[in-house]
Amino acid sequence: MESIIKQIEAKYRKSAVVDVRSGDTVRVHQEIVEGTKKRVQIFEGMVIRVTRKNSISNAVTVRKIASGVGVEKSFMLHAPSVIKVEVTKRTKVRRNYLTYMRARSGKSTRLSGVAFDRDAVNSVVDEKAEQEIAALKAEQDAEHVEIAKVEAEAKEAEEAKITEALANRETTES
Repeated sequence: MESIIKQIEAKYRKSAVVDVRSGDTVRVHQEIVEGTKKRVQIFEGMVIRVTRKNSISNAVTVRKIASGVGVEKSFMLHAPSVIKVEVTKRTKVRRNYLTYMRARSGKSTRLSGVAFDRDAVNSVVDEKAEQEIAALKAEQDAEHVEIAKVEAEAKEAEEAKITEALANRETTES
């Protein structure tokens, strides 16, 4: 029974995920769908909670202060909408859940930084996600070319009408 569950999870699991820890400052690139449009939104903040580290339901809660208001978002790292996670800063913490940070503001929210190899941590490459990004960009480029083509045809038709109207005006005046 357990092997069947692992087989199903393996289908949806990303091949590689960045090692995110509590206290890290991360930038999460998430794909947002608005109607028919897709765009990538970046959410940057401190990780205050990491749950189920080695599971397909691996989730992180990221907190940031936006316009003086604390905003928290939870991200499932294996979700298809999460494109990329970058660790920008790593700090020394002794807890897994940093919920006490919610009550702090100003200088008391500072944590002592730890030196780490940023390139090595962020060098995780998910080929499937990279292919999706490339396909999304190609689709957007094709859409822009199509729109430019339609606009050029409309402009050309309008110019043809203008020249025809001018020709008709000249023949009626002479």
